[in-house]
Amino acid sequence: MTSFEDFLGKAPETKTGWTLSTLGFTPYFSNQLDIEDLETLTPYRIFEIQRSIVIGMGENGSRPLRTPHKVPTSNYGVGDWVMADHTDQIVKRLTPKSVLKRRAAGSDVSEQIMATNVDVLFIVSSCNDDFNLARLERFLALAKDAEVIPVILLTKIDLCEDAEQFVDQAKELMGDLEVLGLNAKDPDVVSQLIPWCGKGQTVAMVGSSGVGKTTLLNALAGRDDATKSIREGDSKGRHTTTFRSLHQTVHGAWLVDTPGIRALRLHEKSTGIEQVFDDIVDLAKQCKFNDCKHVSEPKCAVQAAIKKGNLDPLRLERWRKLQTEDNRNSQTIAVSRRRAREFGKMIKSATKEADKLKGRDRDD
Repeated sequence: MTSFEDFLGKAPETKTGWTLSTLGFTPYFSNQLDIEDLETLTPYRIFEIQRSIVIGMGENGSRPLRTPHKVPTSNYGVGDWVMADHTDQIVKRLTPKSVLKRRAAGSDVSEQIMATNVDVLFIVSSCNDDFNLARLERFLALAKDAEVIPVILLTKIDLCEDAEQFVDQAKELMGDLEVLGLNAKDPDVVSQLIPWCGKGQTVAMVGSSGVGKTTLLNALAGRDDATKSIREGDSKGRHTTTFRSLHQTVHGAWLVDTPGIRALRLHEKSTGIEQVFDDIVDLAKQCKFNDCKHVSEPKCAVQAAIKKGNLDPLRLERWRKLQTEDNRNSQTIAVSRRRAREFGKMIKSATKEADKLKGRDRDD
């Protein structure tokens, strides 16, 4: 009988794989398994997803895994822990401890898994035209929704005359927020990120294309930087990531690189918005009226803070925009779910009617 100790991989590491503990397998995941799982199934951490392909990494190395019948690869995220049988088919997905997810692009109401089992989110922007407070706030809300630690990395400080102004603006977005200004090509950049890249930790990295995410990834992974120089005219690098994948860093952490994101749509009922804008939420509680719109109502604490110079009116507008989007998301998803239920009932009713007709034909 296999013990949990043996299952966690105490034997020396193989050349093609890692021990489960090195891959980030903790008691949180082992507690979800029973004895039969330990004896008949093999654990893998999902390292890469490309449309119809799922690559898992285990103690015996990497291998493509088959998803169950009619289960799309979009149901899984890079960083997931899954259990596969002897045919390499996924039998069970272990409940992740954190999930970074967003609304799909366009008018689609479905949610898209960006990464799972993440401890820290590196939000990468640059000290040039890419710097955008509204986008940073969205990424911060994403991190808070997933209950992971956000860290803002501002790159290209070597190409900026006054990088501190960007750092200061970012720090004001949320209390106790870590913001680092750095040069992604600096040999010492890895040492700056060590506090969040310890052994067994999982870090996800998000940001627009061309802000230096791949350069940072290569530095953390100990690889040569393949990123080309910045394009003239739009301040962006030439390299872009086209799919999500997991990489080991030189200090034993695991890093999820994601395709460049410019427009982030938050998922239904984002609780992270209130956490990012907790200053406005606290002020709103002091308003005279519970339904205060913070426009021209008497004794509005929010407007009073703006007049005193304690609150930037642009920040209030960004909060309003996110709140409006969040409410619209909930309404849109509610309508979509109601339509799905109605459609399901219609199909069920039609099936019953068809079965009745078949029964009558047999009787005749």
